[in-house]
Amino acid sequence: MTIAFWCVFIAGLLPYAAFAVIAGSLDPHLPRLAAQKLEGAKARANGAHLNAFEAFGFFAAAVIIAHLIEGANLVTNALAVAFIIMRIGHLVFYIADNQPLRSAAFTLGFLCVIAIFLHAAF
Repeated sequence: MTIAFWCVFIAGLLPYAAFAVIAGSLDPHLPRLAAQKLEGAKARANGAHLNAFEAFGFFAAAVIIAHLIEGANLVTNALAVAFIIMRIGHLVFYIADNQPLRSAAFTLGFLCVIAIFLHAAF
């Protein structure tokens, strides 16, 4: 398996890392309802959890398409690693309520995905 594919695996696990912060705070019978009542860092952890799910599909598609077109390559691997670093930063900055760095990490991660697609296209 390539480094980029391992990064897809890690990206698939990241939502659950954020969820671990709030898991004990939720009513197991109605977790989605309880999540709406969270406040502070736990509410932000829930937001990071949901955002990680939202980012996963675009990233996974980019890596898979790049591999179909280019095969395993250094550029895709490097961009995939950079995406994971940015997403971990995003998660940490989101929970810590560090808005400027959170937005920067999100934007840089998003640009990594676009770069993977563009590298495959050209």
